[in-house]
Amino acid sequence: MNTNSLPKEIQTERLKLVPITEELYRNLYGSYEMGAHISLHLDDLKQDQRLYGWGAWIAFDKSGAPVGDMGFKGRPDKAGKVEIGYGVKEFYQGKGYATEGVQGLIDWAFSFPEVREVTAECYEDNMPSIRVLEKLGFERTAQSKELVFWRLRDGY
Repeated sequence: MNTNSLPKEIQTERLKLVPITEELYRNLYGSYEMGAHISLHLDDLKQDQRLYGWGAWIAFDKSGAPVGDMGFKGRPDKAGKVEIGYGVKEFYQGKGYATEGVQGLIDWAFSFPEVREVTAECYEDNMPSIRVLEKLGFERTAQSKELVFWRLRDGY
């Protein structure tokens, strides 16, 4: 995959999503609480530039404030599946930002012919996350003791 063809950002109605880079990480450090998954992705990105876009993206509102982070848990596998995850700061929860941002990422992922399915998982008691996935057309595929597994196929 040619990383030059990957977007520098995704625009939605209210959000700008930007793939995490070392520079963005440094600029946000201390002003936005980032989980360990972001630094782990940056470490992986140093080893394999093809991961650009297939990790964390930071979502910014119109004022430029970080709303949350969302993104993929790696490149699509051989079956064309890619897992998505998302988190939104408390102030922005319940206002449709997660749904809007995840929709933008889904559209981006399905623009690659090798992506056939986007998957997700969430805790069975995480009703806000379940609502996001249901609004976006994901279907439940399985459930463990605590987790619900979801998928959205291309052409949804």
